[in-house]
Amino acid sequence: MVKIAVLGHGVVGSGVMEVLKKNQKSIERKTGQTIEAKYVLVRHDYDVDYKEKFVQDFDVILQDPEVSIVVEVMGGVHPAYDYVKASLLSGKNVVTSNKELVAVKGNELLKIAREHNRNFLFEASVGGGIPIIHPLHACLAANQISEIAGILNGTTNFILTKMIKEQMSFEDALALAQRLGYAEKDPTADVEGFDACRKICILASLAFGRHVYPQQVEVEGITRITPEDVAYAEDCDSVIKLIGWVKRNFEENTIVIRVCPALLSTDSQLASVDDVFNGILVRGDITGDVMFYGKGAGKLPTASAVVADVIEEVKNPENIATMYWEDAPDHYVVDAKTAVLSYYVRAKVLDTKRATEIAEKMFGEITVLSRKGQPEDEIAFLTPETVERTLDDTLAKFQSIADAKLLGLIRRLDY
Repeated sequence: MVKIAVLGHGVVGSGVMEVLKKNQKSIERKTGQTIEAKYVLVRHDYDVDYKEKFVQDFDVILQDPEVSIVVEVMGGVHPAYDYVKASLLSGKNVVTSNKELVAVKGNELLKIAREHNRNFLFEASVGGGIPIIHPLHACLAANQISEIAGILNGTTNFILTKMIKEQMSFEDALALAQRLGYAEKDPTADVEGFDACRKICILASLAFGRHVYPQQVEVEGITRITPEDVAYAEDCDSVIKLIGWVKRNFEENTIVIRVCPALLSTDSQLASVDDVFNGILVRGDITGDVMFYGKGAGKLPTASAVVADVIEEVKNPENIATMYWEDAPDHYVVDAKTAVLSYYVRAKVLDTKRATEIAEKMFGEITVLSRKGQPEDEIAFLTPETVERTLDDTLAKFQSIADAKLLGLIRRLDY
């Protein structure tokens, strides 16, 4: 029998207990052993039929030699980091769903796991129930990965879907997401892009072998996206999605990484990922584009990924040596403004014809966009591809010369 401890009894923690009970016989067939949760670390009491397993002192778990696997589903960096580190140092394997912990401390914890011949697994930290960590680490190992782009947050994707398909405002779509339980009372981590940032950091670190910290990533959320932007996007056969993306420069061994709203062609595989679903596109030199799709969050999908990692550690209790990344050298993450992209620009102007002519002279061959109900003093267009830093300078001059007030600026991505 394998005995584990679950740290936390929120949505995911209770889901882990449910999966272990519901699929006990199936799990036994796959592992040849019974997996039992001996302890559940809680802060509060819960009305469940396994209350005898509740403990509030982590040291009870740490000092019990029967516990061979610790499942951390508390969230946040502290005290989760301290508990996970102590577990690994004491010779216990660890599974986590905690994307913030992996994004901030993954390099250190993987190193400790390696030094103590233990495993630190985190499939559930990205994509919920979507298998992405193991496929990226193992199934695509024959490839050189050049780019990863994903819709990594179900809340923002639900909001944007409502704005696109039902012409809702951002505020109304957010309120609906909160009523349905998709968005937290404080939705900042989702709508400002911080949640997606942590996830793209994990994927980039794993794919390219160098740790990327969230503070190194340029992050922009969806709070400034309007129904007008959605309508103009439709005119160029595009939709707006919040995308976490990273691109590798093999010659210089550097990456560009960013989280931002983006225009995607309706032909893109990511464009059709709607509502609370996630989609992750991995671009390999052998396979080409590979797409992973499914529910990116939720009690049972996330618990499924957690328990899958537990099963992996039961089967392979010693360290998986290749599940590892290193510190990155200085200047590994380059300024995202060096990326060469096309941009969507929306502006309020005094003279539409004059402003359009100035835009054509300053930006080059632009694509003028239109929408139903477009005011006479508003223009929107797509720029040709250019370096973002150059675009910033040109945009500032355009606003001055054309008497224009910028209303919207969105990057256009080729995925």
